[in-house]
Amino acid sequence: MIDKTSSPTTTPIDPVKFSETLTLWQKTHGRNDLPWQQDVTPYRVLVSELMLQQTQVATVIPYFERWLQHFPTVVALADASEDEVMAQWQGLGYYSRARNLHKAAKFVVQEMNGQLPDNIDELREVPGVGPYTAGAISAFAFNKPAALVDGNVKRLFSRYFGIEGDISSVKTNRTIWSYAEKYTPKADNRRYAQALLDLGATICTPRSPDCQRCPIKTSCNAYATNRTQVLPEKKAKKKIPKRHGYFLLDLTDEGVMLTQRSGDGIWPRLWCLPEVLEPLEKAHLHGSFKHVFSHYKLEALVFSQPVAQGGVRIPLEQLDNYGLPTPIRKYLNTLRT
Repeated sequence: MIDKTSSPTTTPIDPVKFSETLTLWQKTHGRNDLPWQQDVTPYRVLVSELMLQQTQVATVIPYFERWLQHFPTVVALADASEDEVMAQWQGLGYYSRARNLHKAAKFVVQEMNGQLPDNIDELREVPGVGPYTAGAISAFAFNKPAALVDGNVKRLFSRYFGIEGDISSVKTNRTIWSYAEKYTPKADNRRYAQALLDLGATICTPRSPDCQRCPIKTSCNAYATNRTQVLPEKKAKKKIPKRHGYFLLDLTDEGVMLTQRSGDGIWPRLWCLPEVLEPLEKAHLHGSFKHVFSHYKLEALVFSQPVAQGGVRIPLEQLDNYGLPTPIRKYLNTLRT
């Protein structure tokens, strides 16, 4: 005889049972030992959430711990210079996050008496804090019933509720947010929110979701209709274009010549090898490197060439004190060995 109570269905369970099921699952199977889950403060949540944007948890952990050693409070971060901030962020990429975090700290200190609010609307006033980050701070720092939707939640809800349409479209996102708000519990939202992120990151993964271990699989639309590999729907990815870059290496016993880039373009405000528009035909080719951005691939050539003006000579052993783009730092590190 078939046990109909455990057969897959396309009918979602009610919000209360949904949150209770996920909360219970998270207590036993979720991630509960992450550094930002210990000694929880609004500032620590803010730092972790901005670092976790488009970056894996395992990558963020050492950066988060180092960051808190240098900037243990929002006041310490607000008082820091931009160079200090960028130096601690280097390697994480997406450097606008570091600048937004710095701006946020200054705003909180100057406009909010050094205290992040628990109100969603007030949190949205903080530079760099969007709908998701505001919800995350409200949920994780204050345990408030605030909805939050990131990539993990989009994928999870798209599959569970059978939401069709391009996952990046405004219409689809509006639908997902409506479910997120409807299913957010009034109590213990901190654990429920963590359960959503954990389930999306460890079970309902982009490829090969582990449905057999999912606590809500029997009421999941995609599981019942065999569409876990179809949902969420995405537009076909465009081929990433290739670009070329040309950099100058002026290295002496006193150090390497670096320039601080402008606030526009790639690597804004970071210290970098001087860049030129065209390859130098008469200069010695010192080496090359490649780097993949989200929207293009960079293939760079480095020429040995004295820099007449506009730079600062920095001893190689002091490079760690400056914010450098990851590929530039890796290239210069080969000169230190």
